[in-house]
Amino acid sequence: MLTEIDFKQKPIRVTAHARRRMARYRVGEDFVFHALREPDYVVTGRHGRKIAHKFMNDPVLRVVYEEDDAMVVVTVYPARRERYAKAV
Repeated sequence: MLTEIDFKQKPIRVTAHARRRMARYRVGEDFVFHALREPDYVVTGRHGRKIAHKFMNDPVLRVVYEEDDAMVVVTVYPARRERYAKAV
């Protein structure tokens, strides 16, 4: 019997680099976790990484992560909304 894994229940780990970016852009860990758990959309990036997009008031938050038994946040940054709004 196969058990489907719900990625929303996977643990989330945040790299030191991602934590520095979160501090730089003043993005709280709770918002990053929310972006991963309930993204507006997800695309595949370089090296098979995934990029979760969460629209904020003006910019879009991009959370780059790798996924296996956990979701590992590689980096976080805000981007111009108009650049990524087309993909929604």
